[in-house]
Amino acid sequence: MDSSGPGPSSTGGASVPDVAPKPPAQLSRYESQKRRDWNTFLQYLRNHRPPLTLARCSGAHVIEFLRYLDQFGKTKVHAAGCAYYGQRSPPGPCPCPLRQAWGSLDALIGRLRAAYEESGGAPESNPFAARAVRIYLREVRDSHAKARGIPYEKKKRKRVQAAEASSSSSVAAAVGGDVVGSADGGAVAASAEQLAGGSGGTAPSIS
Repeated sequence: MDSSGPGPSSTGGASVPDVAPKPPAQLSRYESQKRRDWNTFLQYLRNHRPPLTLARCSGAHVIEFLRYLDQFGKTKVHAAGCAYYGQRSPPGPCPCPLRQAWGSLDALIGRLRAAYEESGGAPESNPFAARAVRIYLREVRDSHAKARGIPYEKKKRKRVQAAEASSSSSVAAAVGGDVVGSADGGAVAASAEQLAGGSGGTAPSIS
């Protein structure tokens, strides 16, 4: 027998070239933010006292979550007794608290509403679409408009016109100089870190 025959490397025909596995599809900025927001909300529910499951979550709990996020806000909202109440560009500092901008909360609820249904939740039981949540957001918008001297209705029309003219798929809701995703938009991520770390992350109960 000829010992010079084909070796093991050529047995079975032509060799198969190495093919690198395809990298996983990269999520869009919106999808990544939606996933982070959803995970943060689920962590909030796990830390809730008394314990709360997603199936038992209501619009009241969503509002509680939004109020919880206020501690991470970066938007100055003047109190009614503040000398700068209603001034769009106050000349100096004041002790009024920082809050989440209305535009940030409105965009956040939109992402969570979509994430809830993508996770198998029924649209008719979606707590993020509850009437109480819509009323709360409207009240936040109106109170911020008065406190900061910002005509939100005019801003809204400008944003709609800009969205129609733009071909970009990214969403950046600018509200009085506060851009969603850059300032208050990062507050949800900050709250997620606090919830995960357990430092002051215990969720309050519904009164």
